[in-house]
Amino acid sequence: MKLKRMVVGLGERSYSIWIGGGILPRLSQALQEVNFPKKVAVVFNPLVQSLYGGTVAESLQSAGYEYHQIIIPDGEEHKNWTTLQKIHDGLIAYGFDRQSGLIALGGGVTGDICGFAAATFLRGIPYVQVPTTLLAQVDSSVGGKTAINHPKGKNLIGAFYQPRHVHIDVDTLQSLDAREFAAGMAEVVKYGIIRDKSFFEWLSQNREALQKRDTEALIRAVKRACQIKANIVEVDERENAQRAILNLGHTFGHAVENLSGYRTYRHGEAVAVGMVVIAHISQRLDLCSAADVVAIRQLLQAFDLPVMPPDYPIDAYLDAMMRDKKVLKGKLRLVLNRGIGDCLVREIDEPATLFAEALNNIQ
Repeated sequence: MKLKRMVVGLGERSYSIWIGGGILPRLSQALQEVNFPKKVAVVFNPLVQSLYGGTVAESLQSAGYEYHQIIIPDGEEHKNWTTLQKIHDGLIAYGFDRQSGLIALGGGVTGDICGFAAATFLRGIPYVQVPTTLLAQVDSSVGGKTAINHPKGKNLIGAFYQPRHVHIDVDTLQSLDAREFAAGMAEVVKYGIIRDKSFFEWLSQNREALQKRDTEALIRAVKRACQIKANIVEVDERENAQRAILNLGHTFGHAVENLSGYRTYRHGEAVAVGMVVIAHISQRLDLCSAADVVAIRQLLQAFDLPVMPPDYPIDAYLDAMMRDKKVLKGKLRLVLNRGIGDCLVREIDEPATLFAEALNNIQ
């Protein structure tokens, strides 16, 4: 059984990450190592419950944990106050107190909303992330961002609240449909663009193994992505400066999601479109070459990701982007790639002109 261990170093809020193949049954061992409460509730949607709920329940109950479950609806459109209250209602009904804990088992929606429930119930109880999608494994499960959506924008209501442990079993990726797996690869590619050109090139060279979901390739890709994110979070936990670079492609991507009602595009698909748009803007600002733009676009397409922005009016895009969390004092800040392997955050004075040019160039 292959297992890699890491630590996100945040002083008293530090936590472990386990990454491996077939390690889901070892969840109770990991919880014991971090002294997690013995009374737990696992939050998942019906599909994840049917796939992995039994394995997790057996692991916990065999180790003496008092096990409860809270089932929430599937889909980004349910990442809202109603679902959050459903979790709170369950915790109250089960008599949970501050010596209890939550376990998020599933994708990014489950992880985000379960983490926010943990942050807000009794002003904070421990929780653990057990991500079962590639997107969640390399992005949302690490770093302590928890949130729900508002009709006017994504993740506008939330808190920074770190998990006690992150448990990543890449074998769960075998159950993903092709589109969901591709959406996760968008975030993996992002790490190469912002921080590690050699990783970007490795992804290109190992595309076939990754698409075949080879265990060794998946562990290596997930581990490198998590390490890059952990290094950034350790320096800037609350996104005051450097952590913002993790949002490459997200400002435009969130606008795509919002304008399409969170139903047409999966998060990673929208981010892939956003990264291509940003690459064109970066080229326009002399931060990267035309060859870099082509390389980014081709790698995303190689993983079966969309690269063409949907045909919404530029004013609609701008309105959605101006509600983004990275807007400060009415100014839009963009994460721009500097070649491949580096990036920066820049305040944009005339976003309408830049985005209009970029969108025209992509057509």
